[in-house]
Amino acid sequence: MTAHARPAPAGMAWIGYFAGRLRRFARALPLAVVAAVAPVHAADAPSQEPQAAASSEKPGEQTSGSFLVRVRPSGRLVRSAALATDVKIAVSGTVARAVVSQKFRNDSPDWVEGIYVFPLPENAAVDRLRMQVGERRIEGQVREREQARAEYRAARDNGRRASLVEQERPNIFTTSVANLGPGETLVVEMEYQQALRYEDASVSLRFPTVVAPRYIPGVPASEARGGPGWSADTDKVPDASRITPPVADAGEAPRNAVTIQVELDAGFPVGEVTSRYHPIQVEKRDDGRFGVTLAAGPFPADRDFELTWRPAAVTVPSGSLFRETRDGETHLLLTLFPPAGVHAGEKRMPREAIYVIDTSGSMHGASLEQAKRALLMALRQLGGADRFNVIEFNSVTQALFAAPREATSKNLEAARQFVGRLRATGGTEMAPALAAALDPPAKEGFLRQVVFMTDGAVGNEDELFVLIRRELGGSRLFTVGIGSAPNSHFMTRAAQLGRGSFTYIGDVAEVGERMGALFAKLEYPVLSDITVEWPASVAAEGYPKKLPDLYLGEPVVLSARAEGLLEGKVVVRGQAGDRPWVARYDLARAHGGKGMGVIWARRKIESLTDSLLEGADRDKVREDVVDIALRHHLVTRYTSLVAVDVTPARPAGEPLDSQAMPVNLPAGWSHDAVFGSLPRTATPAALHLIAAFVLGLLALLLHAMARRQA
Repeated sequence: MTAHARPAPAGMAWIGYFAGRLRRFARALPLAVVAAVAPVHAADAPSQEPQAAASSEKPGEQTSGSFLVRVRPSGRLVRSAALATDVKIAVSGTVARAVVSQKFRNDSPDWVEGIYVFPLPENAAVDRLRMQVGERRIEGQVREREQARAEYRAARDNGRRASLVEQERPNIFTTSVANLGPGETLVVEMEYQQALRYEDASVSLRFPTVVAPRYIPGVPASEARGGPGWSADTDKVPDASRITPPVADAGEAPRNAVTIQVELDAGFPVGEVTSRYHPIQVEKRDDGRFGVTLAAGPFPADRDFELTWRPAAVTVPSGSLFRETRDGETHLLLTLFPPAGVHAGEKRMPREAIYVIDTSGSMHGASLEQAKRALLMALRQLGGADRFNVIEFNSVTQALFAAPREATSKNLEAARQFVGRLRATGGTEMAPALAAALDPPAKEGFLRQVVFMTDGAVGNEDELFVLIRRELGGSRLFTVGIGSAPNSHFMTRAAQLGRGSFTYIGDVAEVGERMGALFAKLEYPVLSDITVEWPASVAAEGYPKKLPDLYLGEPVVLSARAEGLLEGKVVVRGQAGDRPWVARYDLARAHGGKGMGVIWARRKIESLTDSLLEGADRDKVREDVVDIALRHHLVTRYTSLVAVDVTPARPAGEPLDSQAMPVNLPAGWSHDAVFGSLPRTATPAALHLIAAFVLGLLALLLHAMARRQA
């Protein structure tokens, strides 16, 4: 990424010009040193607007759920400890309700404001906020984003305790806390609801704990930044400075210990409950429920937690129908499960398989090893009638062949040698690789399947979604998330838009199992051309509007709001190979459940947001999203949760300090590999000091030379 620069003057004037530029740069370097150590900004006077790091309008400053405070008068930074991050999740069938509690103590002698960023599942519907200081508990309310910010600022400036929760991405949220007094402890509780993932005849729950560094493409939009991150805002990522928080230095101990408890009521007999990445203790209760806790105690927030449980296998497509009536509205959740162990047809269409592998710096180490093993396994699955190509990308895109070729032994050997030479370096310029994989269309008579292996660590998600929607054509896009903390929002949504599926590989040992399941999906869709027919007495609004193909091991989930006489049957039709398939679900026998309305609202908001990619009117979309969010009490890009204590806490005239804190690097990532490749505006503090000294001397020398020339 390069920035636009003004041309230097011609002739002898370049000396004075260069000297002036160096003097300005040298004067700025000490400030950059401070930013490199910790992106902190002075607190405002109560009557002023907040500075970048101090305000809820400048999010993305840290992800570990803790903050630093400045001790006056020396200005020394003191880390204010996060005493605990406690997560309690209750599972009912395929719906989870979670409570995330974060407890903080202000160890400084000053009144402080803390701002922190944390990840949640990409389909989390955040609908409740509580703030507790001592015995006082304050319940949050959903407001339009600007109104919530105004209420928060007013409370902060008037010395009242307040908390604000805002959405930056569907899987990234920012919380601001104002007026925490010296020695005080604060607890912020957020609740969310989500539909769980069913894959390969098992249900899984994932809780992310760290927001990984994002690659930011594009040209800097201006010299001023909207936030304190290490990247400037760019034309492709206008909020880049808000989603690129500083990362803890290499070798620094991880922070923000996390505890997780799960109460599991699967709704069916469970064969086993497992966790892939964290040891757990599982207690089976007499009523068939399970209690799950961490066997090794709290863990640092540096990788996703995943819990999986497996029901009895089925042999034919089946489904479930849940119903909730609340506040005069009825919502339904229809889950259509695929068959296990069978496929739809005996013959499959020849494939044109395009394998795309991310070799950027963030993939250094275990992530690239996982991706290369997965790719080699994919090459072994190609049949003699198939065609293929391999594309790698980092700062540049490189294809093995100029166009897809037949899967001959010679071409496959060339591919294996190509994969063996891959190394992780450079940035994550994803758009050219996606475009190369989708264009031109597949050869007639072949089904193009693009397998995209990456950690998804990018900030320009919307640009990529537009590209996929525009260029997909008849192709199918299957994303493979690599590493301990992939960008699940990008990976999941890209697969949905690409009419494929998302596979997550968090460990090298999983490559065979996970890729084997993916290959089964690539071979045959179980059901295609799926449609839903409602009884004549029912008016239903369902999402997603266009149902995807049903692949082996994954369900199709439809969320609907229904009006009218809820009787009769919902009819689902599809094609199983060359044969029609039909299933019927009795509305009168739908199971009672909770949270169906919240899930429907989240799905509709997602659909409205997606319409922006097609050029929908932004004001109308905002109006519709706000209306739904306020009715269902949800945090969105246009609405926020704010909790304000009516009692003033900070004495009048007592200043308020606001600081930020670096994030953990995800487990398995290399600090040098990542920050040797990501476009970054900050460098290590020691280097800044040396550079400031050397360039300062050089500036003085050039200034003296310029005076002699004059």
